[in-house]
Amino acid sequence: MDPEGLHDVAPLTRKKGRLIVEKLKLEIPVVLPENGACEDCVRRLQDVLRLQDGIEEAHVDQENDRPRLCLHYDPRSISLAEVERLSRQEGVTIQQRYRHRDVRVEGMDCPDCALKLERAVGRLDGVLHAAVDFVSGTMHVEYDVEELEQADIFERVRQMGYDAGEDEEEPVHETRPGGLVGLLTFMRGKRRDMLTLIAGGLILLALILEIIGVPVAITHATYGAAVVAGGFFVARKGISALWVNRELDINFLMTVAALGAVAIGAWAEGALVVFLFSLGETLESYTMDRARNAIRSLMALAPAEATLMRGSEQRRVEVDELEMGDVILVRPGERVPMDGLVRQGRSAVNQAPITGESLPVHKEPGAEIFAGSVNGHGALEIEVTRRAEENTISRVIHMVEEAQAQKAPSHRWVDVFARIYTPAVVGLAVLVAAVPPLFFGEPFLEPGPGAGHGWLYRALSLLIIACPCALVISTPVSIVSAISSAARQGVLFKGGAYLEAVGGLRVVAFDKTGTLTHGEPEVTDVVAEEGTEEELLQLAAAVENRSEHPLARAVVRAAQERGLSFPTATEVEAVSGRGVRGVLDDTWLYVGNRALCRELGFSLPDGLAAQGRALEEEQGKTVMFVASGAEGGTSIKGLIAVADTVRPDAREALAALKRSGIRQTVMLTGDNERTAAAIAKQAGVDDFRANLLPGEKVEAIEELLSEHGQVAMVGDGINDAPALARATVGIAMGGAGTDQALETGDVALMADALDKLPFAIRLSRRTLNVVRQNIAFSLMLKGAFMALAIPGLATLWMAVFADMGASLIVTLNGMRLLRQKS
Repeated sequence: MDPEGLHDVAPLTRKKGRLIVEKLKLEIPVVLPENGACEDCVRRLQDVLRLQDGIEEAHVDQENDRPRLCLHYDPRSISLAEVERLSRQEGVTIQQRYRHRDVRVEGMDCPDCALKLERAVGRLDGVLHAAVDFVSGTMHVEYDVEELEQADIFERVRQMGYDAGEDEEEPVHETRPGGLVGLLTFMRGKRRDMLTLIAGGLILLALILEIIGVPVAITHATYGAAVVAGGFFVARKGISALWVNRELDINFLMTVAALGAVAIGAWAEGALVVFLFSLGETLESYTMDRARNAIRSLMALAPAEATLMRGSEQRRVEVDELEMGDVILVRPGERVPMDGLVRQGRSAVNQAPITGESLPVHKEPGAEIFAGSVNGHGALEIEVTRRAEENTISRVIHMVEEAQAQKAPSHRWVDVFARIYTPAVVGLAVLVAAVPPLFFGEPFLEPGPGAGHGWLYRALSLLIIACPCALVISTPVSIVSAISSAARQGVLFKGGAYLEAVGGLRVVAFDKTGTLTHGEPEVTDVVAEEGTEEELLQLAAAVENRSEHPLARAVVRAAQERGLSFPTATEVEAVSGRGVRGVLDDTWLYVGNRALCRELGFSLPDGLAAQGRALEEEQGKTVMFVASGAEGGTSIKGLIAVADTVRPDAREALAALKRSGIRQTVMLTGDNERTAAAIAKQAGVDDFRANLLPGEKVEAIEELLSEHGQVAMVGDGINDAPALARATVGIAMGGAGTDQALETGDVALMADALDKLPFAIRLSRRTLNVVRQNIAFSLMLKGAFMALAIPGLATLWMAVFADMGASLIVTLNGMRLLRQKS
């Protein structure tokens, strides 16, 4: 590969008749730095290069999960240098013509707004793709600069009633200027809010003028000014939606209602309609901003600067300047600026913002550490393992925003219902306005104050009630809040569908190794036949110290944890499948299983042999016997039992699952029946399946699905991918520590612990309850006011107040989920 990472030439060539075809592989991000992630732009590059003389084929190869453009070319027709030059040239041409931009959009208060904006921008000639993310308030747009300019996109966004700008990474909590400058800044970003306040002030002024008895023309003019101020953005959005998208929305309905009220002489009510509606949208905007920023506020946890160490030199640098392999110093009490591995130092680190763990975690050399963690009492030298934009917090925020943007099943149902409901009620309003006057002689307009302004007035009230705002926002605000709350507690849902699915679970299946157990063997029993337990461990560790076998490491670790010192045996050799032996003080030492004892003719004391059998058969442990001396004249020193121990939180977590409504828990393992039974009993699992290959775990999940309907599979995200994928919900553990766990499964428990699983289920069920409450409340309120509006018992301002009040109530109800604790 050349220094710029542009190519490597395959050493193999193939003959095609008399023609020799060679291969050139190009790094796509180098040829298309900005557009390399766009499949369409990569395809365009392939198509244009295929047309070049001498280039026979162009396709994408996946090598080490990294896409490369592979070109087959005839070196007699075109040189390697020319292929490179053409690739660079065409890449620049495509990149200059097809632009990808992330646009920050302000003023989106509901998912319906995002959908309308997406359609409006997508209708522009030259726009190839537009996707608006309501949750993050951004729009991704791909466009052809030969047909369209970026300014045209911004103008269309503003035409639809929103503010637009380049999406630059800014701190969530930025410092705002004070005084007159701060006021002017607020007035320029928040024009709608200012006009809302002005409309409210004008209505109050008009009421005062009425009380003091000024001429009616003046009060009407004041109310009219309030209509203009409060309804400016409402009317602009409504008219733009009708003109651009050819569809009616609530903004247009409100505009018609306000103008209709003015037309029939209800000036005060017309002003109140637009003021209350605009005020409601403003309040919704602020509450939704809080939900949006709940998870993005984590980004502020990672410092912008770090202390870089170069030899004895230390200097402060921006985190963006750090590369993988750099070593940084984190002093006591400081926040960790980057993901990395501890190289020197020991400390207790609070990593609750990432994993949700309530207690600090001890870190020592070799331990992984996450950006945003808070260092405790000791200084740490950390080797950087990820760039700033790839650290754990950044990835979690990105994945959570993607999850929040996905529609849950209940959200999709509400969207379908609203598409039917809104035009149906608009049609009903037209019938209410037209049928009684035309067929029954009822008044179309009725002069005078109050609720009896004829059937047109009642129809206008119905138009307002037709607004599905509360219904449409009832589900997404709950889902967004719940996903944000879960992420802050160390539970990452990949989408609203999985959040809802978790609430319907009745059976949870667990992998054993690394999920219910620690995943590595530990010494559980030391039985000394001669001397003390400590002396027995010292002898065994002296022989095992030279081995990398997991059982050997468990013995050495146990001796070290007890503070024992031990020599290292010589002439150490493994006895395949049976144990290990070595020489210590001119005496042979043996550590092995029963097969080794039989092979060497060792005679085990009856009591020790019986203890060993009990540990193996009843508790599923691996037993190693320790002996010394020559063959035939051996002294049995005792036994050491080793097992993969159950996590301390496993039993309580499974009990909490039962309290949460889970009917059955099942353990799936490749271990033998005896070991599986022992672990299942210790962990408190209802049932277990042993001796399972990975494919058989999938079959076990399918059986559980056929019996119970909805089943979750909990695993470490590495070895259990097929079973995780087959389950209704796949739950991967240890998401903060491994990329595989973040990418595998539908839910990731960021901490390597089970205690967050009951919280996830409780949160899901609370979310489902809140969604049902919101939907039921919205529909009941709509029905009640429709029943009042048709006989003329509901006024315009009552209808607006009820509609926007309902929107605020369901929003605040959904945002209660932000406060859920584990």
